[in-house]
Amino acid sequence: MREQSRGAGGGTGPAIALDALTREFVVHRRVGRFRRRRDVVTAVAGVGFTVEPGESVGYIGANGAGKSTTIKMLTGILTPTSGTVRTCGLRPVPQRRTLARRIGVVFGQRTQLWWDLPLADSLRILAAIHRLPASVWRPRRDELVERLELGRLLEVPVRQLSLGERMRGDLAAALLHSPSLLVLDEPTIGLDVLSKERLRTFLREEQRLHHRTLLLTTHDMDDVQRLCDRLLVVDHGRLVYDGDLAGLVHRVGARRVLVVDLVERAAPLTDVPGTDLMGVEASGLRQRLAFVPGTTTAAEVLAAVSTRVEVRDLSVEEPDIEDVVRRLYLTSVR
Repeated sequence: MREQSRGAGGGTGPAIALDALTREFVVHRRVGRFRRRRDVVTAVAGVGFTVEPGESVGYIGANGAGKSTTIKMLTGILTPTSGTVRTCGLRPVPQRRTLARRIGVVFGQRTQLWWDLPLADSLRILAAIHRLPASVWRPRRDELVERLELGRLLEVPVRQLSLGERMRGDLAAALLHSPSLLVLDEPTIGLDVLSKERLRTFLREEQRLHHRTLLLTTHDMDDVQRLCDRLLVVDHGRLVYDGDLAGLVHRVGARRVLVVDLVERAAPLTDVPGTDLMGVEASGLRQRLAFVPGTTTAAEVLAAVSTRVEVRDLSVEEPDIEDVVRRLYLTSVR
């Protein structure tokens, strides 16, 4: 059992605790010219998990899997049909005002900044909403401005910021009141490669410096690999996996690929134990060998290859995470 940590609600316990959480929606469908049918659609079906303070968790799944509905329940936007949810030790709906001081939320496609005001004014207004004294919010703002490189943007109206600049501003806004839990919904969507990398670096530093709990929903598998120590995978409203990325890869039998560049051309390496030859390029100068992590290691494959040919260079290609998740869905259906 994990040691309990002091939560933002003043007691001890997890940052997030869900037990048999269910949310149903009533949908009226037309079944004739003058008739409608009342259907009940289950968006989240008995989901249960806990997230401890300081964890960085990816909550992933296909469109319609129930991710956004879960986020809305744990932030107090939606009321569960059944089951229980505690966020920072609080009941999200009846204690929503108190909870707002404990969490920060960033939506990749929506902003909490005031569109026509300079970024500095938005931060000042948010400090007033959270009733933060100047002695608290100004040093925190200065820290965020420096780490997110927002200095030259403070007097620029939000509508004139680029997408990457606005996202950094939204992060500053979400973290100004120093929440214990940061919820990120597709934070890197639409960003260029440099902006994505800058955001990921900042979030890792934020977690390390302030013991911030991160809950991330994303379709960008690079976000998952760079930011998440633990994965929760949902499919049709049900939790189908809870563990780390390596465990997920092993569960679905995904393979790594050792790419070897040889000093001289060689015949296809079809007899290396524990591997399958995936391809031969440049008349045998480059060969690709697939192996299953946990069964064989890259070092063992390289040692076996080196007894046959002389290796000039090598690289290891990790499994494609989108393919890993797709495989998991297929196995859960079976």
